[in-house]
Amino acid sequence: MNDLLKSFENFYNVIIKLRSKDGCPWDKEQTANSVRTNLLEEVYECIEAISKNDDFHTAEELGDILLVVSFIVRIKEEENAFTFKEVIDRVSEKLIRRHPHVFSNTTAKTPDEVITNWEIIKKNEAANSNAPENNEETKSRLDGISKSIPPLERAYRLQKKAAKAGFDWNKVEDVLGKVKEEINELEYELAAENINKDKIEEELGDILFSVINMARFIKIDSSIALHRTNEKFLNRFKKVEKGMAEKGINMTHENLEIMDKLWEEAKLS
Repeated sequence: MNDLLKSFENFYNVIIKLRSKDGCPWDKEQTANSVRTNLLEEVYECIEAISKNDDFHTAEELGDILLVVSFIVRIKEEENAFTFKEVIDRVSEKLIRRHPHVFSNTTAKTPDEVITNWEIIKKNEAANSNAPENNEETKSRLDGISKSIPPLERAYRLQKKAAKAGFDWNKVEDVLGKVKEEINELEYELAAENINKDKIEEELGDILFSVINMARFIKIDSSIALHRTNEKFLNRFKKVEKGMAEKGINMTHENLEIMDKLWEEAKLS
């Protein structure tokens, strides 16, 4: 433990130095807002490394996440907003408070019981604090979900919170039926004599929302599922590019039939 504490102390002193008067010009001018997107980027890169079971790069990406988190904390320390000690103390207290089956006399023998207790504790915390859920201006239990997070993630959180209130499907067939229903509605709009782009956009949004809902229902992370598909598309497209280059044929729409054939070959490899 002493080695760990020493390593973290050395690491944080590096960040302090970078932000100091004699530090790095770029680092000194950054704000929490200017580096917040870096945090999201590093998280996705870490997810990719974990998905590939690449421990070397997982460790590296976790370090990058720690770097951005610590960088933001240091900025807030300089603004006298809060300290690193407060951040750590708060999360430690929260973990202890929300695990009474470990640190107190509450019983929770299954993961489902743990989640149930966790939600009850969260609700009680909100009732006794200035959290959004306890704000008089808050009209819904969904109001506390930030509008600044990516739409895919926000859709998932909205659905998850609504489901905890009992607003959820009974079986996967019902969710799949909703996806098909939304696709039918899009087809109807596309076949209309007078195309309404706003309506088409709305129907496309409904399809995406219902697909994310289905993923949530069957306990699939839609972000990770889409990330895997992105990588799959990238790898197959590269094979199409390579095949076209080997044939000496330009990649144009006129040669789509050839590209389709190479795509199908890439799917089999």
